[in-house]
This record gives sequence, C-alpha cells and structure tokens, in this order.
Amino acid sequence: MTHLPYAALVTLLVVALTFWTSILVGKARYKYEVKAPATTGHEMFDRAYRVQMNTIESALLLLPALWIYAAFIGDPGAGVAGLIWVIARIVYGIDYLKDPAKRGRDLTLHF
Repeated sequence: MTHLPYAALVTLLVVALTFWTSILVGKARYKYEVKAPATTGHEMFDRAYRVQMNTIESALLLLPALWIYAAFIGDPGAGVAGLIWVIARIVYGIDYLKDPAKRGRDLTLHF
C-alpha cells in the first residue's frame, strides 16, 4: 500500500475549506434573507455564494491533479502545491468578500 499523507492532508484541508465557504453562504442567506432555492439576492450574499462556487469549481480541477502528482511524481511536492492552493483560496475568499474588484494581489515582478 502506498502512503500519501501530504496529499491526504491537503484533501482534508480542501474539504474543510469548502465546508467553511458553505457556512459563509448559509450565514449570508439568513442575514440577508435570501430564501432557498434562490442563488442571487443581496450583494453580500452574492459574494459569499461566488466564493463558494469558485472554490468548488477550482477544487474539481485541483484534487485529481493533486493525487496524480502525488502518486506518480511525489507526495511532498503535491502537498506543497496543494497547500499553496488552499492558502491562495483563503486569501481570495477574504478579498472577494471585502471587495470583488480588489480581490487580486499585485504579484508583478519588478526587475
């Protein structure tokens, strides 16, 4: 049996992150009185919902790639890449909830 602890840990972090975004949507739905099954309403609800959906959409690409990388190239590298993804999604979510227009970080390299 092959052990891939870093890929497994990152997968659990992705599950926790998607759970966190679900909680944010639920709280926003209640706070801004957006009745189910509506997926639009108050702007702050819409932001929380987009963070959740963007995270899920992105996770669908990440997870298979993470496990394939871990199995065929190396678990530590997959773990580092996955952890970077999780941190980036958290930063993205916080920024998007504050102001969607300013969600990107300036990562321009100046030489």
